[in-house]
Amino acid sequence: MTPADLSLTVLHAVRRAVGEGALGERARVPERVKVERPRPGGRGDWATNAALQLSREAGMEPLGVARVLVPRIAEAEGIARVEITGPGFLNITLADRGGHALVREVLTRGRRYGHGTTLQGRAFRLSHPDHVRAVVLAGAVGDLLRAQGADVTDVTDAADVPDVPDSGSAARAETVARAETVARAETVARAETGARAETVALHPLPVTHDVRALGPDAARWALLRPAAHDRALAPDGLLVQSEANPLFTVRYAHARARALLRNAAQLGIGAAYEEEVDAPRLLTVLGDHPAVLEAAARHRAPDRVARHLEATADAFLGFQHTVLPLGDEKPSAAHRSRLALAEAAGTVLAGGLALLGISAPDYL
Repeated sequence: MTPADLSLTVLHAVRRAVGEGALGERARVPERVKVERPRPGGRGDWATNAALQLSREAGMEPLGVARVLVPRIAEAEGIARVEITGPGFLNITLADRGGHALVREVLTRGRRYGHGTTLQGRAFRLSHPDHVRAVVLAGAVGDLLRAQGADVTDVTDAADVPDVPDSGSAARAETVARAETVARAETVARAETGARAETVALHPLPVTHDVRALGPDAARWALLRPAAHDRALAPDGLLVQSEANPLFTVRYAHARARALLRNAAQLGIGAAYEEEVDAPRLLTVLGDHPAVLEAAARHRAPDRVARHLEATADAFLGFQHTVLPLGDEKPSAAHRSRLALAEAAGTVLAGGLALLGISAPDYL
């Protein structure tokens, strides 16, 4: 169960409680409820402050609201336990806490793992200056919003758009094709959606140097990795192939995941998550990926995706040495399971890079 799925589960429980009158006559169903990893002192896999969010309108103490919601959340499929901590936080433990469901979901959804429907039915108009950083930021923000189900229109006149660094990768081409399909649909529905579209004004600090000399991938990283209110990255070091360059590290981690699959095939080992893998850090960052994409879309912040990719690459590179048999070691279910986890990590890295418009080569 992804964070977006769990958020909908909690929202459904709230809707039931409101509909049954268990939260009083004034309570209203919120547009969304937030789920996040438990803070220090919390328990379980996820936590939500939904009870605190509802308490004022309900005219009840947060603990009272929490007690109403607990049984309604706990009976949902995929929920093992719901506990109350602090002033009314709900701590949720999922029924399938292992890596089986996570790896299966990543490999089933591929590069679209983490895409969701939390913004479905909402329309956005992106407004921004015509300097290169603003155009690149708007493209990435638009892709992130679309990945969460939103309709997006860029109102900048295409004739005024400067030369934008653009990756020629297949992943980027797929993203652009999807965006063009959405744009054609928006043109047909412009009269209907224009009135209800929310305008998003993007005003990143302009870049002070020519990023085109970096090539499309490094240029886009230089423009998107810092938050919009921070300066774009200086070109020094962005083309260096070393761990000191985070972009290289992320793309190298993806290439290593692909190399492990090739090497495993030569050894006759196939990827299959058959038993639990002791890689809590890597499993955690992969499980957090959908929540990161949703937050990046809501906050119009591609830099959150870039930082998460760095964390994912770091976790994977610390794990990769355990994947294949060493010496006289015989291939086993443990190796097949580690290989499946490595493939899932590479898939997440490739999908995240594609949303930033950056290629994920199989060889570096």
